[in-house]
Amino acid sequence: MASFQENRQKHHHTKKKKDKKGETLTVEDLKFLGLQLLSSRAHINNLPILLSVLSPTSSANLVLESLISLQSFFLPLLPEVPSASSLSKKTGAEEDPDAFYSSWLRARFDELVNSLIEIAVSYTSVEAIKDVALDAIMDFVKQEKEGRFNSSIYYRLLKSIVSSAPSTHPLLNQLAAKYFKYIDICYFTYTSLDKISKDCNSTTIYGTTDDRKDNLQNPGEETESRFEVSIRTIYKILSCVPPLETLDEQQSHEMWSQLRLSPKDENNKSSNVIDVEVGLLGSKMLSKDRIMKKFKLRFTKAWLSFLKLSLPLDVYKEVLATLHQNVIPYMSNPAILCDFLIRSYDIGGVISVMALSGLFILMTQHGLEYPKFYEKLYVLLKPDVFMAKHRAGFFQLLDTCLKSSYLPAYLAAAFIKKLSRLALSVPPSGELIIIALIHNLLRRHPSINFLVQQQVDDLVNGDASAEGDDFEEYVMKSNADPAVQSMKHCIDPFNNEEANPLKSNAMRSSLWEIDTLRHHYCPAVSRFVASLENDLTVRAKTSEMAISDFSSGSYATIFREEVRRRIKQCPVAFYRETPTCLFNESDFPGWSFGDHQQVGVEENGNGVDRVVGKITLESEDRDVKRLRIESY
Repeated sequence: MASFQENRQKHHHTKKKKDKKGETLTVEDLKFLGLQLLSSRAHINNLPILLSVLSPTSSANLVLESLISLQSFFLPLLPEVPSASSLSKKTGAEEDPDAFYSSWLRARFDELVNSLIEIAVSYTSVEAIKDVALDAIMDFVKQEKEGRFNSSIYYRLLKSIVSSAPSTHPLLNQLAAKYFKYIDICYFTYTSLDKISKDCNSTTIYGTTDDRKDNLQNPGEETESRFEVSIRTIYKILSCVPPLETLDEQQSHEMWSQLRLSPKDENNKSSNVIDVEVGLLGSKMLSKDRIMKKFKLRFTKAWLSFLKLSLPLDVYKEVLATLHQNVIPYMSNPAILCDFLIRSYDIGGVISVMALSGLFILMTQHGLEYPKFYEKLYVLLKPDVFMAKHRAGFFQLLDTCLKSSYLPAYLAAAFIKKLSRLALSVPPSGELIIIALIHNLLRRHPSINFLVQQQVDDLVNGDASAEGDDFEEYVMKSNADPAVQSMKHCIDPFNNEEANPLKSNAMRSSLWEIDTLRHHYCPAVSRFVASLENDLTVRAKTSEMAISDFSSGSYATIFREEVRRRIKQCPVAFYRETPTCLFNESDFPGWSFGDHQQVGVEENGNGVDRVVGKITLESEDRDVKRLRIESY
């Protein structure tokens, strides 16, 4: 005891000298100041000294030693420290010493929390100190008065993470790995993100959400801003929180806070809404269904507030790509997303392709009515879709959307004709998808099989029999029909630029594009077209094709398949003489292959023009069927 008193007097004398000279405290000094603070209330003035060390620029050893003392001091006192709301209600004019001490202690505790949050999110802090600071903050969140979850501290932590630089992502990963397995932390994560998103969605600073379409069409005009960084961080936090359904039976009731309430506490009406929510969530008396309902409600509000923000293009695409899997199944009312998905679907291009999955789920499972759905889907069929990153899911959804046998014949014919026209301008992997889609559509809608071999005479005869007129008289009438006249002149009446499937004249056309694929340079395409005719002839022995087998194809996959194929006869090129050119003149009558630049002509003794390594034309007025090339 005597030695302790001597050390205390010695360090007290040293502390005064260092305070006066402004020198830095050592680890031993901090350890002794902490022991004094924990030993007696008389050394409460050591508290500001220990707090002054908590800074991102301080040494890691000093921060760690000070944090250990401060955490050991405040954790037992947290139930006695008044809340900030209770202090604001007091006038402060006639406070007794104990009330003044409690108020001062509360201010020092808030200073400690702010310092810990600053250390945790600062990029200059050591990673080990960041982890210790995060654990200390979460301990303070856990040890609120009466064991309640301190949502205010947790909100301040998340807000600092969101508003800081991307260097906080390791801290966020640590938070998700350690604490997102507790249901109350997940619950208040959604609550805090809901409020943070609403604070970010300020029309005076960041603009309205109506400007989202303009930002998507001009993504390169604006550089990365702090607001965009905050949006990316919010999305990362939302993606890290596991849905309640993924937790097992034991984890779903595992709480970070230690609150236990009786059923009577559920009926108490408090002015603090958060306290009521904590009570209802922390009660073991609640059934799993009720916990799920409250959890889904907070999940829905957090995502709705986030989707109202002006999202960057890459985040917008990623949200649309995962919305049908990670968000819609866990919302309390998924139909709320109809406005967001319809606006995204109307933008066009890749955005519409990615919004199709979520919109299809709302239409098929949640009763959403969208009258122009097929017209918008028809417009999306463009060559660039076959190059998109998410083309596999799009073509599978396209096949699913056209699976109903109640589709009108004109609509199915328009989609088939649109796909067949695209087959002329897409890579071989896309042509395989198109052939598979057309195969399935022709099987589902036998009434449009006439498109496979429809001729002009078939069109005229069919219309004449339908009208019931005399054939010769109807032929004279049909000659005035532009569609028939265009087919007689080998012009396809199908209007590929028409956005309305009803006005595209697909029923008057034929699938001549598919017939051209019989002679495609890629063997896989030509073989697939040949099998299409056989499958449609023998329907009983064939079935629909799985689009997933072709939707992820590319040049590499086609090449690998061709290399693996075992062929019975290998084509051999045999030449009696070594070829000197790629093509012979006999293969292309009337054509010659040579260099048409700098033509030089000489006249020999016989009066015949001789071309010196080049090609000449004897006369421009004469029809030349074959050019003569004479050599020495």
